[in-house]
Amino acid sequence: MPVKIRLARRGRKKQAMYDVVVADARAPRDGRFIEKLGTYNPNTDPASIHLDNDKAFDWVMKGAQPTDTVRAMLSYRGIMMKKHLQIGVNKGAITQEEADKKLEAWMKDKESKIQGKVDKLAKDQADKKKAALEAEKKVSEARAEELKKRALEAEAALVEEIKEGGAEGNEDVEEDVAEVEEAQAETTATEEAPAEEAQEEPKAEATEEAPAEEAKEEDKKEG
Repeated sequence: MPVKIRLARRGRKKQAMYDVVVADARAPRDGRFIEKLGTYNPNTDPASIHLDNDKAFDWVMKGAQPTDTVRAMLSYRGIMMKKHLQIGVNKGAITQEEADKKLEAWMKDKESKIQGKVDKLAKDQADKKKAALEAEKKVSEARAEELKKRALEAEAALVEEIKEGGAEGNEDVEEDVAEVEEAQAETTATEEAPAEEAQEEPKAEATEEAPAEEAKEEDKKEG
């Protein structure tokens, strides 16, 4: 029976994860399978691939055909390279020791590239975060500067308003003082007028008494 190594979908909507399984080629995609070899999660960066390399290699050597996606995964994990070297060993082209050395060197180079990619992604993410923080800091500083400017303008306007209000208040006070002084002057003039009249009346009385004295003197003379 034809056997394939393929993916079986599972997980939530828009958060799909996959099992790497060995199944009958005639079975439904997510139906029954013969053996599970690992998992594949494309939602991470880089994608997470967990495989039982020995089992996967064993099935590949037995003739199980991987799908294109699974073949790329097997190449990524060095299984297809190991198959190629093992075929060379079986044919006598190279020894098993040479094949193992080549596979080890290839795996080291691959791991170095993978680690380099992980480091680059981490650095890019850190740089992006730093740039976002700097941009946010600039926005905050600009906002603080604008608030400070508005506060200074409001304070200057308030000082100007107080100055104008003080000048108007002084003018009102001067007008009130002038009115009070004028009223006091009028009151003083009104009080002094009757006093002068009172001083003039006794003079009039004295003038009236003078003819009476003259009349008395005339009577004495006649007598």
